[in-house]
Amino acid sequence: MDNWLAAIILGIIEGVTEFIPVSSTGHLLLAQQWLPRQSELFNVVIQSGAVLALVPLFSRRLRELSFGLHEPKNRDLLVKLFVAFAITAVLGLLLKKAGLRLPEDPMPVAMATFLGGAVMLAVERWVSKRPMTDEITWTITVVMGLAQVMAMVFPGSSRSGTTIILALICGLNRPRATEFSFLLGIPTLLAAGAVEIAGELRKSSTDPIHEDWGILLLATIVSAVVSFVVVKWLIRYVQNHTFDVFAIYRLLFGGILVLYFWK
Repeated sequence: MDNWLAAIILGIIEGVTEFIPVSSTGHLLLAQQWLPRQSELFNVVIQSGAVLALVPLFSRRLRELSFGLHEPKNRDLLVKLFVAFAITAVLGLLLKKAGLRLPEDPMPVAMATFLGGAVMLAVERWVSKRPMTDEITWTITVVMGLAQVMAMVFPGSSRSGTTIILALICGLNRPRATEFSFLLGIPTLLAAGAVEIAGELRKSSTDPIHEDWGILLLATIVSAVVSFVVVKWLIRYVQNHTFDVFAIYRLLFGGILVLYFWK
């Protein structure tokens, strides 16, 4: 298969799966069984492309956080986003220095995808009987930061899925949990992309980078465009729907992955 076609396919997969709670890692892992296997740099950068879709979609909220700090509610949200991001950044860097990488064996990713669906379905049943709030407490803030770290440690669990589900468990309603997860994803995923690129550039002084930057740019643009469409739809969807459909999909898709990679 031509590299440009593989880049488009992978960009579409990343754009569709990055923010819906179904595990972009699991989908990219399966796709790369048939498509040319890409570097970790490639996967992180196209992930950053998907994040760019959030900027126009949350432009009003981002303007409020940037220029409306005279409002206590905006200051409160910005501080809580910063704290959650700081928790993720500090623990993420410590894990990276300790040698955390995507597992070579795809089975843990497959299992996390499957089990994540089961947990999501159980949580939806549980929270349906509880009163929910739109207040982001400090407990929820810390949990969201730790949830992102959990998603790093268990690839396949889904960053958006883990953060939103744990926020639901803490009593935050679905639209508010989704918004906070997405806003938190902007600095988190862009920072991850920047760290990965900086690391590759440092290594290039002794070991030339073998990345095809044109192909990488193509995949990143495709990822951003597709993600824009998907997130715009998802923001409306969560207003009146549960995540049951995503949970069931994860159970089916995760089950297929487990069977496929079973040794």
